[in-house]
Amino acid sequence: MKTVKEKYLVVGADFAGYPLKEAVCEHLRKKGWKIEDLGVKENSDPNDTENMFHRVGLRVGAKISEGEYERALIFCGTGMGIHIAASKCPHVHAGVVESLPAAIRAITGNGVNVLAMGAFYVAPQTACDIADAYLANSLGSGWEWWHNFYEFHKLAIDELESFDYETYKANGFKMEHLGDYDLTLDFDKKPEYNGRSERCDRKTIE
Repeated sequence: MKTVKEKYLVVGADFAGYPLKEAVCEHLRKKGWKIEDLGVKENSDPNDTENMFHRVGLRVGAKISEGEYERALIFCGTGMGIHIAASKCPHVHAGVVESLPAAIRAITGNGVNVLAMGAFYVAPQTACDIADAYLANSLGSGWEWWHNFYEFHKLAIDELESFDYETYKANGFKMEHLGDYDLTLDFDKKPEYNGRSERCDRKTIE
């Protein structure tokens, strides 16, 4: 698998998301990221329907499903359509974000392995900051002070990974628990609020 630690990333965009994808990829390549692009490129034919948002999303999602890449970035006009498509692929946990705090929480709290952004709503500099923060964090990072934060959210990921709708339906639409964790808050261990948004003091990969 090509990992974030080794600075490997797969990306994709339709024509609406292309300008934002280009800005983010240029930014990341300057930092040494090795990027495979499965969507619209500079010389792409605008009439090539293989680059419709959902088809690009499926191509990128398949790279996660097949274990070729650890994480991906995808782009369309809103981020919504391409994210829905990628989510159809097994083992994909996709999320759409439009802000830095949301991007950080997407990975630290939800383990998102495919992050989507919409070029209609996210400015290029914000998108670059989002990409940096997303790629610099992992599940649970920054939340070590919160009792069982990692375990609680990892359980959710594991239960979704093992989810089978027919089994769920046969069980009266009740989830079979793989475990349970409480989330007791110990505010004595909570870092002091510094006036910025949640966990924006992220570490950065150089």
